[in-house]
Amino acid sequence: MQEKIIILDFGSQTTQLIGRRVRELGEYCEILPYNKFPYDDPSVIGVILSGSPFSVYDEKAFHTELSRLRGHLPVLGICYGAQFIAYTSGGSVEPAPSREYGRAHLTKIDTANPLFKNIPAGSQVWMSHGDTITAIPDSFNTIASTDKVAIAAYQVEGEKTWGVQFHPEVYHSEHGTQLLRNFVVDICGGKQDWTAESFIESTVAQLKEQLGDDKVVLGLSGGVDSSVAAVLLNRAIGKNLTCIFVDHGMLRKNEFRDVLHDYECLGLNVIGVDASEKFFSELAGVTEPERKRKIIGKGFIDVFDEEAHKIKDVKWLAQGTIYPDCIESLSITGTTIKSHHNVGGLPEKMNLRLCEPLRLLFKDEVRAVGRQLGMPDHLIKRHPFPGPGLAVRILGDITPEKVRILQDADDIFIRGLRDWDLYDKVWQAGAILLPVQSVGVMGDERTYERAIALRAVTSTDAMTADWAHLPYDFMAKVSNDIINKVRGVNRVCYDISSKPPATIEWE
Repeated sequence: MQEKIIILDFGSQTTQLIGRRVRELGEYCEILPYNKFPYDDPSVIGVILSGSPFSVYDEKAFHTELSRLRGHLPVLGICYGAQFIAYTSGGSVEPAPSREYGRAHLTKIDTANPLFKNIPAGSQVWMSHGDTITAIPDSFNTIASTDKVAIAAYQVEGEKTWGVQFHPEVYHSEHGTQLLRNFVVDICGGKQDWTAESFIESTVAQLKEQLGDDKVVLGLSGGVDSSVAAVLLNRAIGKNLTCIFVDHGMLRKNEFRDVLHDYECLGLNVIGVDASEKFFSELAGVTEPERKRKIIGKGFIDVFDEEAHKIKDVKWLAQGTIYPDCIESLSITGTTIKSHHNVGGLPEKMNLRLCEPLRLLFKDEVRAVGRQLGMPDHLIKRHPFPGPGLAVRILGDITPEKVRILQDADDIFIRGLRDWDLYDKVWQAGAILLPVQSVGVMGDERTYERAIALRAVTSTDAMTADWAHLPYDFMAKVSNDIINKVRGVNRVCYDISSKPPATIEWE
């Protein structure tokens, strides 16, 4: 049985980062809604309570049953989680004179406390809160302070229960990983046995048990996630897996041909389907991003359904869904960031069950699994690419001509990144076709043509991202090549927005 840390999500934007940091420690964890704790699961060794956009005294504030956690398992409350523990125990939480956001330093630390093992006084931490803990019960002991926050961390006397007002999961907290290590490994007793090799071994065994001799169809997208899922399933069930690679007409230039060849070289049983005319027809005149995603998602299912009926006795549909897809599509506060192509129920008419072997992995864990499976680097290192493809990189309606323009521009950009040895230094990159035209001059003639925006970001988990600081000489060459070689474009821009507040994709 795989031991685990449970992270209860109260709606914080950084809950995913807590999970990421715990996984980096080699410890398996799961993020669950604040009210879905698996009390009967004996594999849980500790609990982390996340931050929240709410105040503990808001009518809509999220609550969980602490009495069933405290004293039974080690508990660490972060920001709202710390406030919630203190507030429900009789402490005071009040609005701060001004919201504290940014760097702070721990001026006082109880270095004898196991939570602060190997963390020096003066350590930088990241604050992001509008409320602050102003008083704690007598049974609580303050174990860290900053110059502005007297109760920056505490422990409940006689309990393995801690609270920290800062965010150790954020990179700006210098010793945040050490603090989480102290909690997960030393306090909870984590064995740090979560590795790509152990995941493959346990997942292949689970898939064999789950699927038996059933036949499975898998929807390949050309990306890392579905490719790794296919190779993993192929190891588990071999000939009972049939992969379907659909060309919706909005893949990158020559991608359908090239990726289909890669899949065949991996020994996968692949059916290639050119359904571009169907998708262009159904997307005609559609401009709203979510409608595009829904249309393409439904279109994939329709194509799978048609192809699956050609294969006798298929019972499962497999997908390359990964953890960030599930997290961003999960509504804790009532707001979903965006729907994901791989997330959601299947139409009843398909009569297929869903298999998602990578559902609990972050992107870099997927790549680690791919390497362990012996997949070639050029597949494993592929940048993330949205399921709807260029449909969500063309702002406005979709036409074959717009796709042609964007494919040519994107190809120049991506090839340039590879030629300049920049591809592996960027998390994700691509071109976006803007719904504007601009005046230009080519030769002695005035032009009025389209504008392209280039997007390249650095990231570790796609939950946060910064724009990539690419060399000016490179950007100048790419811009010049696109304008000179792509018919219909006379202007190139570069997106220097970070996530948050922007997202990586424009739609």
